Amino acid sequence: MKKILSTVMALCLCAAMFTACGNKKVTLKILDTEYASEDYAICIAKENTELLDKVNAALDELTADGTAKKIVDKYISGTTNDLVFQANADGKDELHMATNAQFPPYEYYEGEKIVGIDAEMAAAIADKLDMKLVIDDMDFDAIITSVQQGKSDMGMAGMTVTEDRLKNINFSKSYATGIQSVIVPEGSKITSVDDLSADGAKYLIGTQKGTTGDTYAEDDFGAERVMKYASGNEAIQALVTGKVDCVIIDNEPAKAYVEANNK
Repeated sequence: MKKILSTVMALCLCAAMFTACGNKKVTLKILDTEYASEDYAICIAKENTELLDKVNAALDELTADGTAKKIVDKYISGTTNDLVFQANADGKDELHMATNAQFPPYEYYEGEKIVGIDAEMAAAIADKLDMKLVIDDMDFDAIITSVQQGKSDMGMAGMTVTEDRLKNINFSKSYATGIQSVIVPEGSKITSVDDLSADGAKYLIGTQKGTTGDTYAEDDFGAERVMKYASGNEAIQALVTGKVDCVIIDNEPAKAYVEANNK
């Protein structure tokens, strides 16, 4: 899907657990029909309008000069580039970005470093603002609170703009588009998204707590059918071990998880 060998290596321990969970390896696949499409943006505290304006201006510049596209293409298509960010950032004021680094290719660990689309986009923004980027890794559902309380300056975690979130936080212009997909085991009776809402359907759905997929699934199918997990890894493990019938998650992380499991 991209040069996610590094991503797959980061997930290989998880994949090994999947294989060890039973005598027969469970092969996963992504349904052809998408569950939802959404735009991703950066969350910033409502009172911090100065930072919001600066981030939007930086995004405009990164879009206009092609940098934003190069960053996305690097992680989605494997396209190489010679972009370097934060080369001379030491000693500058810090720009704290809250994230949940278990969402490849947007944010994930490569060794001890957090990399991905969001991490690199934030670094590019920090350069525009003449600041040093610091990434704060936390649970997804703690990100908005961290930004509201001023512990982090902004949040980037494949985060969708929703009406509920806009009540508590501001969002920048969109910098990427995500698709929510459904992962099932090979041979599953779930062959399309419509099967989840068919009359009498009782399929259990795994999600990452606090994500848009989690919110959508609970709204569409009811809380009693949605099993919430702290990370995408845990949701996928629940699928492999038969605790849920499918997982709803962003398409790019979905591809990484499926590839890691099926190796």
